Amino acid sequence: MDYYKEQFIKFLLDSDALKFGDFTLKSGRKSPFFMNMGKLNDGDQLIELGTAYAEAISDNFGRDVDVVFGPAYKGIPLAVATAIQFQQIFGRKIRFSCNRKEVKDHGDTGILLGSELRDGDRVVMVEDVTTSGKSMEETIPIVKAQANVEILGEIVSLDRLEYGSDKSKTALEEVSEKYGIKTAAIVSMRDVCECLRPRLSADTIQAIRSYYEQYGPLGREDVI
Repeated sequence: MDYYKEQFIKFLLDSDALKFGDFTLKSGRKSPFFMNMGKLNDGDQLIELGTAYAEAISDNFGRDVDVVFGPAYKGIPLAVATAIQFQQIFGRKIRFSCNRKEVKDHGDTGILLGSELRDGDRVVMVEDVTTSGKSMEETIPIVKAQANVEILGEIVSLDRLEYGSDKSKTALEEVSEKYGIKTAAIVSMRDVCECLRPRLSADTIQAIRSYYEQYGPLGREDVI
């Protein structure tokens, strides 16, 4: 496993953003783990977060990127932190752009915050956790309407490795297939379990296995 992935997993645990226990998700599923990116809210944490996203973008999409785009609202700080750290680490200046939930009709008008989008821009979308695709369904048309850009793909912090509407595919795989873009994650739950297995109790391991027997894509529930 790449060093930055191990460091990111440790960072998530130390900051209490990743927890193990008994949680009810927005989807109604009962999960033995929970990711709360809202816990990452101070300067040091945003530097760590931006660093992990920047390194993962470089690994998955290369460094020939012009814009990091963060869908409102959670994607906004992610895009800002990533743009800053991408330049710090790789010496390449990239812009950040985000959408507003409502179009502003006075002052700084329009639907975008940050940089405008230009023809030919190579764009990477950043989000917090595995998406069902709803956010991309809303955001991609907004991005495409601004300019003739190339969307290189989408990256999230954690791939939960659960199925979406199609039980044969993960939610991220569905997004990739539906929108014709590459999808990636800084870490997956398989990475998390590999890294933390010596620290997880037998009950937690069994709870995770049971969860993926129910919600893992068919035939690929061997996360731990």
